[in-house]
Amino acid sequence: METPELPLEIISYILSFLHVSDRKEASLVCRRWYEASLDHQFQRNLTFRVPASVSSLKVIRGLGRRSQFGLVISHLDGSSVSRALLTEVGVHLGTRLESLALPGSSLTESSLLSLLPQLTGLRKLDLHGLDSLFMSGTFLSREEQRKQVRAALEDLEELDLSDLRYLSDLTFNRLTGCTPRLQRLALAGCHIAFEFDPYRGCPVGPDSSALLSLRNLRRLLVEQVSTLRGLDLSRTSITPESLRSLAQVQGLQLEELRLRGCKELTDGAVELLCRHQSKLRILDLSACTELTSRSLLAVASSLKELRLLSLSRDWKVTDKGLAELMRLPFLRSLDLSECLHISGAELVKGLSSPQPKAQIERLSFRNCTYIRDVTVFSLAQLLGPGLRELDLSSCVYLTDLSVRAIATYLPGLLVLRLAWCKEVTDWGLLGMVEPTKDCDPQKQMEDKGPRFTRTFGNMGFFQPPSMPFLEKPRLVTEEDLGTFREQEGASLLALRGLRELDLSACSKLTDASITQVIRFPNLQRLSLSMLSEISDESLVSIAHHCRSLTSLALSRCSQISDLGIAQAAPHLPRLQHLHLACCDAVTDRSLTALVQHCKRLRTLDISMCNNISITKVDSLHSQLPFLENVQCRFVTGAGLNLTL
Repeated sequence: METPELPLEIISYILSFLHVSDRKEASLVCRRWYEASLDHQFQRNLTFRVPASVSSLKVIRGLGRRSQFGLVISHLDGSSVSRALLTEVGVHLGTRLESLALPGSSLTESSLLSLLPQLTGLRKLDLHGLDSLFMSGTFLSREEQRKQVRAALEDLEELDLSDLRYLSDLTFNRLTGCTPRLQRLALAGCHIAFEFDPYRGCPVGPDSSALLSLRNLRRLLVEQVSTLRGLDLSRTSITPESLRSLAQVQGLQLEELRLRGCKELTDGAVELLCRHQSKLRILDLSACTELTSRSLLAVASSLKELRLLSLSRDWKVTDKGLAELMRLPFLRSLDLSECLHISGAELVKGLSSPQPKAQIERLSFRNCTYIRDVTVFSLAQLLGPGLRELDLSSCVYLTDLSVRAIATYLPGLLVLRLAWCKEVTDWGLLGMVEPTKDCDPQKQMEDKGPRFTRTFGNMGFFQPPSMPFLEKPRLVTEEDLGTFREQEGASLLALRGLRELDLSACSKLTDASITQVIRFPNLQRLSLSMLSEISDESLVSIAHHCRSLTSLALSRCSQISDLGIAQAAPHLPRLQHLHLACCDAVTDRSLTALVQHCKRLRTLDISMCNNISITKVDSLHSQLPFLENVQCRFVTGAGLNLTL
């Protein structure tokens, strides 16, 4: 008697508990499971990426059976293959396509204009960097073309025109005239004349055939004020006066504004922006190097609905105002990376206040060298299970105490970056206290008396101060590992849901902790580059316990060899990105193992691997169907900048 099959609904329900990568693997088991994996609950916000090649024609036809999805087609040009591919997209996907992006392409106007009228369901169009469309200035110049495109793009919500050197008022107006209901517009990196025409020395616009002007952009905001909610002017030369002009458009209520790298902006402009656009939920002021804590205070006092704030590389920003910022009840993401004067003390103060406080889910202190253990310890206690992403890369004074605090108080972490935290040792990852050290955070704040500077000489009766970075930790023994296995300690194993971990250049880590702690079934990205003390033992252990890995970085791990890769590769079938630069013990045998077991490999870095031959590298593309990029500088027979 045959066993009855489970209904598709039951199989779909079971698959819903799996991570995306696991669900993809499960869909390959049998046709029944594949059909269950196509359930509508799994088909939301899907985006497919295909290159401009003959093999992609069949893929496009197959996608016609799906409902709503996005498509990214790279490296299109004027060839017959590219034209045929766009024709297939129009015929088979016209009403189903929700988003379209064409990165790295050099399309002709006729090719795109023959496609757009067929994309009647399009909601997002990405044309960034497609200079070939706008170079001549005749794009959409015919009234008949504009009518056809407008009929198709009437409901378009997002338009990305970033990095277009030849965008002018005329071509901009023709295109945006076909998209009357825009919600988000990106003009990052475009040449916009905010004040004067550089060629004539007088105000420009609003109908220039050579430049995109502030006047013309402001006119668009006025025309579409009822729908426009997001604007990206990053990497433009926008001035304080120009920002004031845009912020004060009558009726404009932006929810998202990105001004990354706008170096001329001042605190006064940001204060006025906050007063007039108080509904902002996303504000990116990264690399606006003239801003100070005045801007931070303005944000804290006016933007009560803010959810994401980025102040990365705003070098003049200090701790002042961070306490007030923590009173924004909806704030979820805060990026303070490379803010060199941030110590985090005010952040702790704000989160400790009894008033309503931010529920931070993403926090970055990358390259904030004033961050100390006591700050991380306090923040970990205050933020608790709600924190999902923490970046402490290059916070060079952090020690094992911070790692133990993270493991104890942040069990919900999905992303943890500790690259270049050179004082982190095996003991921290294992959740144990090194017998020779005292890791009480309160003692870090005690007055320990006068300290000597590095230039203070040893006159015979004073001992010179010890240098922490010169001290070597006591090695972990088998007895210590036995204690670790028996105790319920705060080891990194507590972060069971971890998806990304970066321990690059934490040079005191060895096999002792890596083999015991890096055991995360859902881990997708792992970086252990520049860990000279780890060997094949760590690699094999990782392969056995982290079967979901798609990206693995082991560059400058000199003890990694062919033996480790041969044993690990069979357990890493999902691996897509592998970095092995400067691993001299890796030879052609490792490439053979990768070809045999890692069929999904897309990028491979084997630069300066002296025992790999260029002949073997040349054969990789024919053996790995998804391989896109191989970095092989200085391999035997290769030159300085060879990339295949």
